[in-house]
Amino acid sequence: MVYQYQGNASVQQSKQQRAFSKNSRNVMEMLVVEEVEQQFQALPAKTAKYTNPSEVIAYALNRLPALYATSKRGWQRQWHRGKTELRPQIVTAVRQGIMAVQRDPLRGDGPLSFEEENAAQAALQKLKVLLQREDLSWDNLNDLVEQALLDTLRGKITWRRPGDLDEEIFDWEKHPHYQNG
Repeated sequence: MVYQYQGNASVQQSKQQRAFSKNSRNVMEMLVVEEVEQQFQALPAKTAKYTNPSEVIAYALNRLPALYATSKRGWQRQWHRGKTELRPQIVTAVRQGIMAVQRDPLRGDGPLSFEEENAAQAALQKLKVLLQREDLSWDNLNDLVEQALLDTLRGKITWRRPGDLDEEIFDWEKHPHYQNG
């Protein structure tokens, strides 16, 4: 396999694609989850016990069209389309999913874990609050943290601890790290 240098344009395009995926949501996911919850309530207890709702959701979503939205208005439009025009397809896909994924109690398969991804997103959110930078992302994390540290080194405090009041002034000289240095 031959690899070619893609240049800055491809790097920029890649960043734009990642930004898009972070700012869009698939309305169909919520519609399918709602339908799975409704159909599971009507299932006999034994059937529900041996049927994994996550597998039913994945099964149905793989057979339905995606309804992505990037704005509130787009979300409402896609939600309405899903609830009216695509409702019969959603009901059928979920019903088929329940039949297809009923688990054999002797078969064991561990679910996907999103703990690391969720922890990483929580850490990024805490940094956004700490640095007071809503524009903070994984793409610009190093640059913005480096800038905050340099500003702090120069005596320009650009961050506050979560919970500090806006009126409070951060007194660097009273900070324990300053006293030890």
